[in-house]
Amino acid sequence: MENSKWIAAVASIWIQCTGGSSYGFAIYSSILKSTQGYDQSTLDIVSAFKDIGANVGILSGLLYSAVTLHRGRGRWPWFRAGPWVVHVAGAIQCFAGYFLIWLTVVGVIYRPPLPAMCCFMLMAAHAQTFFNTANVVTAVHNFPDYSGTVVGIMKGFLGLSGAMLVQAYHTILKDNPSSFILMLALLPTFVSLLFMCLVRINQTNSGDNKKHLNGFSAIALIVAAYLLILIILENVFTFPFWARLLTFVVLLLLLASLLGIAIKAQQEDSLRLPQTPPNERTLLIDESTIDSEKFSTEEDSIEYLCKMNLLQAMRTINFWLLFIAMC
Repeated sequence: MENSKWIAAVASIWIQCTGGSSYGFAIYSSILKSTQGYDQSTLDIVSAFKDIGANVGILSGLLYSAVTLHRGRGRWPWFRAGPWVVHVAGAIQCFAGYFLIWLTVVGVIYRPPLPAMCCFMLMAAHAQTFFNTANVVTAVHNFPDYSGTVVGIMKGFLGLSGAMLVQAYHTILKDNPSSFILMLALLPTFVSLLFMCLVRINQTNSGDNKKHLNGFSAIALIVAAYLLILIILENVFTFPFWARLLTFVVLLLLLASLLGIAIKAQQEDSLRLPQTPPNERTLLIDESTIDSEKFSTEEDSIEYLCKMNLLQAMRTINFWLLFIAMC
C-alpha cells in the first residue's frame, strides 16, 4: 500500500506511544539518587531539568519549519524529506541522554558533577519535544479540517505512553530500574527510526475523515481504560510472568488495531478517486486547500498559528498569549 496520511497518522501514534519517556522518572529516580549520592533536593534539581527539556520545544519548532515549510528551497535541497529530520534529531538526543545516564548509574562514568547530570537529563527529555513536534504538526497538516481532533489524539497517546512504558518495564525488566534507563535509550530511538519515513505531509481532500479519526479516539479511550484496570489489578494481585506477558500482548494488539482503521480509511479514499492521475490529484488538492484557506474565518487561534511557520507565528499576539499561558 502506498504511503498516505492515514499510515502517517498510525506511524506517528506508535512513535508517540514510546515518546513519553520523561514520565517514567519515578521508576529509576531511587537508583539514580543512591548511586550518585544525591539528597532529595539535588534529585529535585535533576528532575527540574527533565521538565525543562520536555517542555521547551523552540528548537524542534524551528527545525520543523526549516525542513518542511521551506523544503527544497535555498541552500539545503536535501532536506526535502521533511519530518524525518526532526525525528532523527530527537532519536540522537534520546539515545545520547539516556545512555549517558545509564553509564553513570552502572558505574562506567563515576559520579559526574551535577551540571553534567543535569545536561544528560535535559538532553534526554528534550528529545520528547522533537518527536512530539514532528508527529503533531504533520498530523495537523494532513487533517487541517480536524486539527483539534488529531492534536488531541496525538497528545492523548503521548500521555498514555508513560503507563505503556511502565507496563513494558513490569513485563520484561521487573525490579531492574537501571535496565529501564537503557530501555528508554533504545526503545524510543528504535521506534522513531523505524517509522519516521512513514510520517510525511500528505494532504488529500478525501471524504469522511471524522469517522476514522473517531476510530482512533475510540482506541485511545479503550487503551486508557485497559491500562487503568490493569494498574488497579496489579496493585491488588501479584501477577505471574505469563499473566504479565499476556496483558502486555493484549496492549500491543490494541495498538496494532490502529493499522486496520488506517487501511480501511485508505481503501475508501482510493475508491473515491480511482481514475484521477496522481499529478492531477495533487493539483486538485492544492487548489482545494487554497480555497479553504482563503475563505476560512481563522477563529481558532491554535489552528491559525499552525498555518504559519514559527517565526511568522511569533509576530502575532495569539502566539504570546499561548506562550504566557504555558509558562
